[in-house]
Amino acid sequence: MSRVTWREWLGLGAGLLALVTLFLPWTVLSADNPEVQAALSSLPGGDVSRSAWNSTFFAWFPPLLLLLTGLAVAAFGRVPSARTGGLPHLWLVASAVALVSFVLGWVLIDWQFGGEERALLAESGVSVAAGLGRWLAALAVAASLVAAILDLRAARTELRKPHKPQRPR
Repeated sequence: MSRVTWREWLGLGAGLLALVTLFLPWTVLSADNPEVQAALSSLPGGDVSRSAWNSTFFAWFPPLLLLLTGLAVAAFGRVPSARTGGLPHLWLVASAVALVSFVLGWVLIDWQFGGEERALLAESGVSVAAGLGRWLAALAVAASLVAAILDLRAARTELRKPHKPQRPR
């Protein structure tokens, strides 16, 4: 078994960053009107800012998928049978699923609130914006996807290399 490559370290790092983002603010309420902003500031922090755990499925699923994928890639990335068995392909598919889920979560960011709550927020001039956790998770998704693409290319190169025949023992 060889050493873990920088691509696999990047995949693990992306997964660990994604884990950290689960506990940071993913959704933040804000308003342009100073009176409404002052009212938001007086509310408890959990009402104005939400972590991924208090948001939708599309908030907590992509980081957990990236974490599990990063752990698997770091643990099994240098096992020849895993590499030839499709681990780089699995990594790419998992990263793509995380990306699609993440984009859906961003597009549907205000769906974590009920219909009446969304209407009240819109009427009050309150906007639902992405927090620091969501932005860092975007970085983790992008890093994992790029590393998966580069690792798949490296795996193809490895397969094309001529193998030395093993001597009988």
